[in-house]
Amino acid sequence: MTSTSTPPTPTALPGTAPAEAAATAAAWPIGAAVMQFPGTQPDGTPTTAAPTAVWRRVLREVRAAGFDHVDLTDAWVSPGQLPAERRAELRELLAEVGLGVSAVSLTRRSVIDPDPAVADANLEHTLASVDAAADLGVGVLCVGLHRPLTPAQEAAHWFWLAEGAGDPLDDDAVRATCVERLQLVGRRAAERGVQVSLEMYEDTYLGDGPSAVALVQDVGLANVGLNPDVGNFVRLHRPVEHWRRTLELTLPHANYWHVKSYFRDEDPATGSYATAPAPMDLGVIDYRWAVQTALEVGFSGPFCVEHYGGDGLAVAARNRDYLRHLLAVKLEARA
Repeated sequence: MTSTSTPPTPTALPGTAPAEAAATAAAWPIGAAVMQFPGTQPDGTPTTAAPTAVWRRVLREVRAAGFDHVDLTDAWVSPGQLPAERRAELRELLAEVGLGVSAVSLTRRSVIDPDPAVADANLEHTLASVDAAADLGVGVLCVGLHRPLTPAQEAAHWFWLAEGAGDPLDDDAVRATCVERLQLVGRRAAERGVQVSLEMYEDTYLGDGPSAVALVQDVGLANVGLNPDVGNFVRLHRPVEHWRRTLELTLPHANYWHVKSYFRDEDPATGSYATAPAPMDLGVIDYRWAVQTALEVGFSGPFCVEHYGGDGLAVAARNRDYLRHLLAVKLEARA
């Protein structure tokens, strides 16, 4: 697919702007990532099973930071694991707080995990999350092929400094299974009026521009596109495809976009690399160019602003304001 196709229009939550309605910078859905909030409470209770009051505190904090949308990641609260009555509670809470939802995002739930039981469970979770997104009136489900952090990654100062698990890139049978399972998810999503966005991530079948484009083309469904999260690559301490090339290839297929940035330095003489999270206007990725390029190829999907380290929500709010400024400038120039 290309991003010029019109996204389906779900029944929107109060405060939720469908992607195709984002004709102005002020109306464009820009969701806050909530990955900095814990998925497990101090007593060991998953936040998904916590009382509504726990959810309310976090969502009010997001709203107080100036956001009118939130990215609901299942690493915090998993809509796909909520029974119908608790889904209704979440919907009512979002309306109460005044937050729309940019997307429901799944974290480290690969449908081709090498453990067949895990892969099957992840597929069922993904399909349940399609239904949850539709029930909540959310137009995008973001999924990826990255797997849980390894012990080495959990012990590292930044998890991306240690090598993680990857897909068998030379195994045609596994890749074919990946395509089949993503088609299954995409067809269920199309039935429910939801778009599926495939998040790019290193060492997976979405691990660079060419492989991501090839995968989404092989899936071949109009409601399945890409999340060109180039920040996932820029932070790596190794040679990577240049972020500009990645975006040139993938933005025409994008229907959702996690945006974040990093400082990056590399010394060819010694082979050393250094990276650290940075606000979008300070990092190595030129988002002024990227937003202009996205608009030129017809991108109309929601955004999610992310940041690792420190006060992630505050930096995400800064990123939101910078992004909204870029959208205003670029849209005005195109008028």
